Amino acid sequence: MDSYFASVEQHFHPRLRGRPVAVAPMLVESTCCIAASYEAKAYGVKTGTRVSDARQMCPGIVILNARPPLYIEVHHQIVELVESCIHVDAVLSIDEMVCWLPTNWRTVEKVTEVGRLIQQKLEEEFSEALRCSIGVAPNGWLAKIASKMRKPNGFFVMQAEDLPEVLYDLELTDLHGVGANMELRLHAQGLHSVARLCEAPKKILEAVWRGVEGARLWHRLRGEDVQGHDAHPERRSVSHGHVLPPEFRSPQRAVEIAHRLLQKAALRMRSYGMRAGRLTLSVRFENYEKWAGELTFAETEDRITLTRMVKMLWNQRPYPAVAVKKINIVLDRLVTNAAFTPSLFEQVDLRREESLNQAIDRITGKFGKKALYLGGAHHAMKAIEPKIAFNYIPEVELEG
Repeated sequence: MDSYFASVEQHFHPRLRGRPVAVAPMLVESTCCIAASYEAKAYGVKTGTRVSDARQMCPGIVILNARPPLYIEVHHQIVELVESCIHVDAVLSIDEMVCWLPTNWRTVEKVTEVGRLIQQKLEEEFSEALRCSIGVAPNGWLAKIASKMRKPNGFFVMQAEDLPEVLYDLELTDLHGVGANMELRLHAQGLHSVARLCEAPKKILEAVWRGVEGARLWHRLRGEDVQGHDAHPERRSVSHGHVLPPEFRSPQRAVEIAHRLLQKAALRMRSYGMRAGRLTLSVRFENYEKWAGELTFAETEDRITLTRMVKMLWNQRPYPAVAVKKINIVLDRLVTNAAFTPSLFEQVDLRREESLNQAIDRITGKFGKKALYLGGAHHAMKAIEPKIAFNYIPEVELEG
C-alpha cells in the first residue's frame, strides 16, 4: 500500500485528497510523523519527521491523530479484496502482503491482468485515494524491491532474464535488509554500488553479513527462491511500549499505563502458546533520564504473577516524583507451553492459574479486550489505542 495510514485518512476525508497530510501518534509538536502522503513527501516530510519540523518544511500540512483501529479494519478488508483476485500467501505487515503465483499464471500477460484487477478493485471498492504498488519477480525478496520501483500506484514485472542488470540503478539502501550500518560495511569491502554488490563472490557477502544471510542474499539477487529467517522468524520476545499523553505522565497515572501494557503483552504471549522467563520494564522520564529494570523467574503465563512483578519493578525506579514520558514492557526468555517444565520446588497450582487465564481470555475474546481486566489498568484502558507493529496486526478491539 502507498502511504497507507495517510491514504486511509484521505479516503475517509475527501477534502484532504491532493493535500499534504501526515499522521502522528498524538497531536503534540514534539512527536514524529508515522506516515505522510505523497503530497507531503514532495516537501521532504517522511516517517520519523518531527511534527514541528513538518510544519516548517510543508506550510499548510494537515497533521492528523492516528486511528489504529480504523487502519486495522481497512487492512482486513484489503486482504479480502486481494484474496478475491489471488491467494494471499502471507501478510508481512499492515500494508504489505505476498502472493505466490500458480505455475500456469507465470506469464507477463496473466500477472499484469491480475495486478491491474487488484488496483481496479481497490479504486472501485474504496476510492482513488487508496492505492497500492505491485511488484512481480522470481522470488519474494525481489518482488518487494520491484513494488518500490514504480511507486505510487505502480506495477512492475522483474523477469529472470533481466537480472541482475535491472537492479543496477538502485541505491544500496534500496535493497531490503541494507541499512545505513550495512552500507558502511559494504563500502569497507569496496562495494559502493548495487552493480558491484551483484558481481561480488558469495564469500565476500558472507563476510559482510557475518553469516549465512550473506549467502542467501547472493542467491536472491540471482532470482533464486531462498527461505531465510525473515520468512518465519523464531519468536524471541513480546513487547509493548507507549509514549504517554500529557494527562498520564504523573507517576500516579503512569503506573496504570505500565499495567495496561503488561496485560496487552501477556495476552499476545498466551495467544502464541508461550510463557516468559524474564520481564523488563523501561522508563524514560521527562527530565530526559532513562532507566530499565528486569526480573528473571520460572517461566509463567499468569497475568497476576506478572502484574506483581511490574509493581515490584515500578517501585525500584529512580526519580519517583518525576513525570514519565515513555514506558516499555518486554517479556522474553520465551518457551512454548509444550516445552515448559514446572519447577520441582515451587508449590504453585498451575491448573488453577491456567483456568483463570483461559477464562479471562475467552471472555475478552468474545466481548472485547476492555470487557474484563485487572483493576490496576482501569483508567489507562482508553488511553492506549492498539499499536501496529511491522509484523503483528492486532484484531479490531470491540468496545467493552
